[in-house]
Amino acid sequence: MSLLRHRFTITGQVQGVGFRPFVYRIAMENGVTGTVNNSSEGVIIEVQGDADQMARFDGDLTYKLPPLARVVTRDREDLSPLEAEDGFTILKSTGGLGHSVLISADVATCPDCVADIADPNNRRYRYPFTNCTNCGPRYTITRSIPYDRPQTSMSCFKLCKECGKEYEDPLDRRFHAQPNACPRCGPRIWLTDNLGVMIAQGDESIRRLACELCEGKIAAIKGLGGFHLACDARSDESVAALRERKHRPDKPLAVMVPNMEYARRLAEITPEEEAWLTGTQRPIVLLPKRHPFPLSKHVAPDTEFVGIMLPYTPLHHILLGDFCAPLVMTSGNFSSEPIALGNREASGRLSEITDLFLHHNRDILIRTDDSVVRVNPSTGDPILMRRARGFAPSPIFLSQSGPTVLGTGPELKCTLTLTKGDQAFPSQHIGNLSNLETMEFYKEIHDHLENILRVEPELIVRDLHPDYMTSQWAEELGRERNIPVASLQHHYAHIHAVLAENRFTDPVIGLALDGTGLGEDGTIWGGECLLVMPEEMEHQRLAHFAHIRLPGGETAVREPWRIAQAALWELGVTEPGNYRWPWLDSFEAESRFLPQLLEKGVNAPKTSSCGRLFDAVAALCGLANTITYEGQAAIRLEKVQDMRETKAYPCPLMAADPVALNTLELVRCVLADLADGVPVPNIARRFHLGLINGLAEMAYSFSLLLDIHHVALSGGVMQNLTMAELLPKALEGMGLIPLVHREVPPNDACISLGQAAWGQRKLLAERG
Repeated sequence: MSLLRHRFTITGQVQGVGFRPFVYRIAMENGVTGTVNNSSEGVIIEVQGDADQMARFDGDLTYKLPPLARVVTRDREDLSPLEAEDGFTILKSTGGLGHSVLISADVATCPDCVADIADPNNRRYRYPFTNCTNCGPRYTITRSIPYDRPQTSMSCFKLCKECGKEYEDPLDRRFHAQPNACPRCGPRIWLTDNLGVMIAQGDESIRRLACELCEGKIAAIKGLGGFHLACDARSDESVAALRERKHRPDKPLAVMVPNMEYARRLAEITPEEEAWLTGTQRPIVLLPKRHPFPLSKHVAPDTEFVGIMLPYTPLHHILLGDFCAPLVMTSGNFSSEPIALGNREASGRLSEITDLFLHHNRDILIRTDDSVVRVNPSTGDPILMRRARGFAPSPIFLSQSGPTVLGTGPELKCTLTLTKGDQAFPSQHIGNLSNLETMEFYKEIHDHLENILRVEPELIVRDLHPDYMTSQWAEELGRERNIPVASLQHHYAHIHAVLAENRFTDPVIGLALDGTGLGEDGTIWGGECLLVMPEEMEHQRLAHFAHIRLPGGETAVREPWRIAQAALWELGVTEPGNYRWPWLDSFEAESRFLPQLLEKGVNAPKTSSCGRLFDAVAALCGLANTITYEGQAAIRLEKVQDMRETKAYPCPLMAADPVALNTLELVRCVLADLADGVPVPNIARRFHLGLINGLAEMAYSFSLLLDIHHVALSGGVMQNLTMAELLPKALEGMGLIPLVHREVPPNDACISLGQAAWGQRKLLAERG
């Protein structure tokens, strides 16, 4: 019998996902001999058998992959057979300087492990750290590759005899499950008050915590990627107290429910939304509320949507099983700070917010917030609002392979991205870089990504704004390492991000719609129609929204009434007429002074921002004189729409250099309808429809002029469900082809991806 021997090198998400036991099983089933091991190059398989055995093995290796595996490349090399080989062996992992391994994102508890913790006869009954090769922590506990127990925060927990037997048995589902543990040998939990006084330990901690939450207490719970702040989502008093202590007066709070049955009591849920709720990533999913809404009015007061997630760790399953009702589960931090990570850090930072702490002693190495997703009802596609747990550090696959580039991101909704070959690795959500604590978190993530990817950038790309902390850090890093630094304008980066994740390389018309980004002319951009030619590395601003001034600068962003009055001033309206301005009751003195500020142009920068236009209309309609979180005014404006309204305000193009979309005409129409007593819900709908029509007609005009038929859509405004659903439809109705985000958020979290992808093309072009 003639023997064949092959060596396979498999790269991708193939470590920590049960790949080696899978290979062992299919080797046994097909009667082949050989070896398999993890290395920094990937999974290395040497396999030997006759032609039929090898063909069957090859087919199984291709079509029967473990559910969490993601193969990027599979190389095969012919070897000389080894006559004496008589079995198949799993070898120990090897290190090295290769960089072809993807660390798995954290994975929600699988049904088998849920069954284990629910079975009184199982030794892992109610054990909050139960896991197997198909589920559990990955990214958040991993120091470096290869992904083996010594490289994780489980290295300090010595396996007991029973766990060790599972870990060593290739046919056990816990074979080489690096976080494998049981109550005898694994991490433990305990409950304290906010002064650190012990209340309970072990399983009693969860039972006692559930009782305390029923009594209205607020708890800090150590989870997978950091601490949550939790309270009874049904209790107005508890949720209001949490908001007051956390300094988060209005922004919606996420809710964790025990199961899908309870989720359906709270929200209308489509099959696509249920798939996200119950899948391995388990993000928070934004869902339309049922009415009457059975939870506290303070959970999500500004919107008709509620953010719901299901338990994704054994601890959550046990706690929600005991509590039997929804819990608010929000990031364990004060607003604008990074999520708390360690026990001492949490006790120091969160004791003013919380009454209780549920601690455990499995270290979290990487802070990771919950991800947030909503589903486009027209397409069933996801719109990511925040990309973190369950997604990071999964790559975005690019249209080209090239040198490593670092995109340092913007200041708000910040992420950073490193490229490696034809893959881009956006970090998890980091947040707004408004303080040193968040900047330190940003640096931690940069160092960690470089370490696990084993790369060093050949180019750093930053935002055009020189005062962003990310821009200054990029320049410092460039000088320190002697790496060149390039800058890319904010909105061009948005469009390059859409192109990168769609792997699209032809010229496009880009609509970048957000709140703020420094433009090439020194003004604040945010409502932009752009020509982007990725292969030619050329950009051009084709058109923009009509300018509005921001009287008071950043103060105007927090006080939208200022933007509304500035928009009226642009229209020549300087005094209230038939419609009394809603802000006069609270800001009459400031309002009288505002025209002088606008006339002099002192601290009143120009902006073409789409986000600020939404702010102006919301304030004019009496929905938001001031805001407490980004996007609040626009969220309220979207919420009040009367969906039966079909009229759209006119929003024409007007001659300028560049061309401008006359968005001030929308404001004029809003004012006229308000003066005529038209209800605000109708006005809100007419505004949305008018803006969508204006954008589509503008894109169509440039499509005819330039013979370009693809339109890339990006920017935080594309998280508005009305815009996300109807703008692509309007473009399609004109024969255009929209390109949208599905893998990264359309808000500023995508900027670093666009920077990195553009930077890689720049290096490739310079090198011919």
